[in-house]
Amino acid sequence: MHLLIISGRSGSGKTSALHLLEDEGFTCIDNLPVNLLPALIEQISSTREANAQRFAIGIDARNIYSDLSKLSELIQSAPIKRDDYQVVFLDSSREVLLKRFSETRRRHPLSDEYIGLNEAIAREKTILQPMAAAADVTIDTSSLSLHELRSAIKHLVVGEESKGTALMFKSFGYKYGVPVDVDFIFDVRCLPNPYWSTQLREHSGLEPKVIDYLNGETEVEEMFNDILTFVRKWTPRFEANNRSYLTFAIGCTGGWHRSVYMCERLAKALKDDYKNVQTRHRQLENKPGH
Repeated sequence: MHLLIISGRSGSGKTSALHLLEDEGFTCIDNLPVNLLPALIEQISSTREANAQRFAIGIDARNIYSDLSKLSELIQSAPIKRDDYQVVFLDSSREVLLKRFSETRRRHPLSDEYIGLNEAIAREKTILQPMAAAADVTIDTSSLSLHELRSAIKHLVVGEESKGTALMFKSFGYKYGVPVDVDFIFDVRCLPNPYWSTQLREHSGLEPKVIDYLNGETEVEEMFNDILTFVRKWTPRFEANNRSYLTFAIGCTGGWHRSVYMCERLAKALKDDYKNVQTRHRQLENKPGH
């Protein structure tokens, strides 16, 4: 089991860190009462898949202060080895926290009609002192943008286990409309069309007859290499900017032959480079009987 305990002052980026970890395959639980940690760890440890489980637990100042001071004691009483968990604390300067709350107009969780923002920030620092003292990793987010924070979490906490960006290749037919839930669209209607062959018309781009036909066309090969070069060049740039998903849509007239073929071939070429590469064929899926 791999357990991350994420804590930090409100406005320092704890929620953003949990969102990133969720994207990386962690099961995330926010604002867990500290005294429930041993029971949770015991329950996870008792499962058959315990060794493969990855959990991130968010703990903030809404906990009972006396419980926070017992964090180390509570974890030691749980069935978990020291190498299997890590405490991460996110912090920011008072000036930056004041600015962030003013810009977002969020209410600080410890403020109310009697406690102002300044006092709430100071009180929270005192309450979270036991968490800060127990931290294995402390990240000062005062000068970090959201993208930089996610990169820091990925580098310091997730490391080489990062799942990277998931790639989706989606085929579609222009005659049925352009999809809106995509990042890039490539038009392959200029390529030779198997539809005009009576022997190929009823077969899709998933079938050997159509694949063999398109493999033999020089223009198809050129288009494939150009799109593949684009994807390989620019995906790492988006990945460095903490994009979890990228969707590439390939369109032909009916979404039946060329676009399906191109999506499948691109996905196959990239499977060794990325852990999560998928295809989806809109028109094939919408065909009656499918």
